[in-house]
Amino acid sequence: MDSSPGKPSFLERLSALLSREPEDRDELLALLHAAYERNLLDADALSIIEGALQMSDMQVRDVMVPRAQMDVVHLDDPMERIVQFAVDTAHSRFPTVGESKDDVLGILLAKDLLRAFAGREFDLRDMLRPAVFVPESKRLNVLLREFRVSRNHMAIVVDEYGGVAGLVTIEDVLEQIVGDIEDEYDFDEAGDNIRLDQNGRYRVKATTEIEDFNAAFATHLSDEEADTVGGLVIRQLGRLPKRGESIVLDGMKVQVLRADSRRVHTLLVEHLTPQPDVARD
Repeated sequence: MDSSPGKPSFLERLSALLSREPEDRDELLALLHAAYERNLLDADALSIIEGALQMSDMQVRDVMVPRAQMDVVHLDDPMERIVQFAVDTAHSRFPTVGESKDDVLGILLAKDLLRAFAGREFDLRDMLRPAVFVPESKRLNVLLREFRVSRNHMAIVVDEYGGVAGLVTIEDVLEQIVGDIEDEYDFDEAGDNIRLDQNGRYRVKATTEIEDFNAAFATHLSDEEADTVGGLVIRQLGRLPKRGESIVLDGMKVQVLRADSRRVHTLLVEHLTPQPDVARD
């Protein structure tokens, strides 16, 4: 940050613009947009402030992962199945249930599975962390404050009858402010659109251009209706897909690995029949 003497700081310039206290949120937003137009705020800062203001009007039900899309571990699952499930879904936390998704017993952290491979005694029930339950109607700004105080990263969402309606993570909340957050399973570089995983499948950014997808997988997908493979998936389904949904494109199984209510982020791609390696590691 440029702190040269005599040059007003960002806060000083913004304070000058807001010298007259806005009377309501609309007026505040108008002043912020005026600050952006006068180069007192950049586009990212304006977007973050707008997201923070809008978040107070949003409820958990607006951003939660619905019950049908929850990836859960069953208490009576064998260890081999749990480990494979953790690898396939690539999450760091899993609600663990008994007979149904309404019977949430706790939260399993993927890192706790390492105990089983370190030769230590492992009992799934003993490894579970307490689950936090929140109502669908809870405001996001309140939930974020509770996440920060309790240091929890996931909460189970319940409906008015006490049944499980879905789950919400701290990432779901923060993304309403700052946009999509990359995690340890996202791509490290913008140009690294196609990556081979240890199971011989490919993680593909939804923003990968169809031309590049065709070159990597020797397919012949048309780019007349969409520019990216994610856009093509949406066109084929006629709607935004849900996580876990899959379609077949020119002999390739394309599964939605990450998606939210606004866009598709990551796809899992594999040949329906064994093929030689065609994409870069």
